[in-house]
Amino acid sequence: MFDARRLLVLRELAARGTVTAVAGALNYSPSAVSRQLAVLEEEMGTALLEASGRRVRLTPAGEALVRRAGPILEQMERAESEVSVLASESQELSGRLRVAAFQTVLLDVIPMALERLAHLHPRLRVETGRLEPEDALPALSAHEYDLVLEEEYPSRPGPRRAGVTLRQVMTDEMVLAVPKSWTRVPLRELAEHPWVMEPAGSAARDWATQICREAGFEPEVRHVSDDMLVQLSLVRRGHAAAFVPETVVPHAPSGVAVEHLPGRPRRTVFSVVRAGGSTHPACTAFHEAFEHAVDRLHR
Repeated sequence: MFDARRLLVLRELAARGTVTAVAGALNYSPSAVSRQLAVLEEEMGTALLEASGRRVRLTPAGEALVRRAGPILEQMERAESEVSVLASESQELSGRLRVAAFQTVLLDVIPMALERLAHLHPRLRVETGRLEPEDALPALSAHEYDLVLEEEYPSRPGPRRAGVTLRQVMTDEMVLAVPKSWTRVPLRELAEHPWVMEPAGSAARDWATQICREAGFEPEVRHVSDDMLVQLSLVRRGHAAAFVPETVVPHAPSGVAVEHLPGRPRRTVFSVVRAGGSTHPACTAFHEAFEHAVDRLHR
């Protein structure tokens, strides 16, 4: 009988192509990854990998095993959740929950949620890390995190991926931030002004560009940053206009004016967990605390 956990290593190798990349994703040493794969081959009684230049590729047997890995790992996750639910009914919730989030929810929402979790579940250890949405799902798949947060911009739905469960946890309005020193003008008259936006290719940048084009102009993106506090600082000093979520408005320095956009568009924030893990008591507790924090902020 093989150790199903080693399937995760094999699946990551199929996705990433090198032992070094798998080691980085799973926080193992390369030698530990190679050892896990060698043991799995021994347990299966056949070669699962073969050399291909500097990389390795799966044999037909390895490919067949990877195809089965998803359902097996999902069932393990589901079993762990069921056992944890039963345990939580008779004892205090404990253990560890690793959460990846992005800056705009880490500023206020996550700290408020952590306060509630510490009060209600003092034995639950919650660890957080900043990770932009485009990097979060690979980290979730690699079991680096147990729950990740990702965002979706108005009229720009992201792909729905197999093997994960999504839950909407908040929405917030996208607003226009401009220097107070600028004459108050509607969006369509900002064509001649510089902008600060997130990096090209990001969902936020694509959405912001679309909004400007709908207003009749191509934005002059003079500054690029995915840090909302940096964007607000540039706005305050008169260097640019920006689109920011209302969640960060309390952190806007004096000198920044905030205006509603036409139609008052809202972004959506989802929590994402591996399929089978959505009923885990730690995830349930986190969702309750997060949504309670959002309610407090809106009030």
